Amino acid sequence: MSEIAGKTIAEKILSAHAGMDARAGDIVVADVDFVMGQDGTSPLAIRAFERMGAEGLFDPKKVALVIDHSSPSPLEGVSALHTIMREFGKRTGAKVYDIGCGVCHQLIPEQGHVVPGDLMVGCDSHTCTYGALNVFSTGVGSTDGAAAMAAGKLWFKVPETIRVVAEGELPPGSFSKDLVLHLAGRLGADGATYKSLEFSGSTIDDLSVEARMTISNMAIEMGAKAGLMRADAKTLAWYEGRGERTPAPVDPDLDAVYCDEVPLDARTIGPHVAKPHSVDNAAPIEEVLGTPIAQGFLGTCTNGRFEDLAIAAGILAGRKVADGVRFIVAPASRRIYLDAMEAGLIQTLVEAGAAVVTPGCGPCVGTHNGVPSDGENVISTANRNFKGRMGNSNAFIYLASPATVAASVIEGAIADPRQYFEGGER
Repeated sequence: MSEIAGKTIAEKILSAHAGMDARAGDIVVADVDFVMGQDGTSPLAIRAFERMGAEGLFDPKKVALVIDHSSPSPLEGVSALHTIMREFGKRTGAKVYDIGCGVCHQLIPEQGHVVPGDLMVGCDSHTCTYGALNVFSTGVGSTDGAAAMAAGKLWFKVPETIRVVAEGELPPGSFSKDLVLHLAGRLGADGATYKSLEFSGSTIDDLSVEARMTISNMAIEMGAKAGLMRADAKTLAWYEGRGERTPAPVDPDLDAVYCDEVPLDARTIGPHVAKPHSVDNAAPIEEVLGTPIAQGFLGTCTNGRFEDLAIAAGILAGRKVADGVRFIVAPASRRIYLDAMEAGLIQTLVEAGAAVVTPGCGPCVGTHNGVPSDGENVISTANRNFKGRMGNSNAFIYLASPATVAASVIEGAIADPRQYFEGGER
């Protein structure tokens, strides 16, 4: 009899929550540790919850609704949807994060609602962000979200796992966003469909928790259900003081079976840009240098964290946004906003010419706060650049790191950020 092979992180977490020995391809019903919805999806989930005849939440402490996509409300109809969420929270005990609190994918881990080893679902495709924190987190539809809120469990197909091994130090001027854009260009938009991506290697080990979240956030842009990483000392230190729950880190077995392995040499990855109108249309920055821009955007659940604001402020300090260019900044949460104010980052950005808006998703999804005009080029730290993503299907969105966005708004055209770092010419 052949020896049974080890398990991936995804297989281990789903096995533990389903109470069975689950392997890739199995269908399981698993207990969930947390359920989240945002204002674009929660009203639909609430209606589904009511149609199911659910009498209450499986555990009010394990459900949160976040008003972030249209925050503050730009329209009368949106205000009515927000009221539905607030009333549901009052009625059921679900936590409601109201306007100004921040982006759901920053708030849920920041507030300690999930910890390493958890299984959680969110009614938003970028719920995969928490994989950087060793959480199997995945996006679901509003009806599945409603079922999870009522029952505390949901069915899952255990995904196969692609192992991504990144080795070496990223060069000055290159960041985790450049690495994941490079990977998206290699794998394609459907290269990991219904699979889990498991990231490892010295490059990942060297990154901050914030930088790791950027990578896991974009796993869905390659079709993946999750973008998982181990929980190391950095992860556990990040969680100190964030809630009362105890992390239960899950490592892959040394003999875990992967359906594919993708090696990355980080030392060779320079700044990258995803060109319109798809994320996998990624290329080295040299291909787009000098492309005029009308607007830059720094923020989102991908790159709106303190580290991202600090990188941009470091480049913009003592410099100005080019004439004719709009620069919008949206911190990912109120906590990040306050920390950035205390550190002087907000003052630096505003003095350079930035317009700082309420923590939330508005500019990214195009609900308000920065809808571009026809024919305009925008460079953004967001995770998607599909037609109409920022509210105008006749605009052109380029995706890049905070450093590249900062360098570009100074020059008024897509610019190489390496000139602002060690070894470059200032």
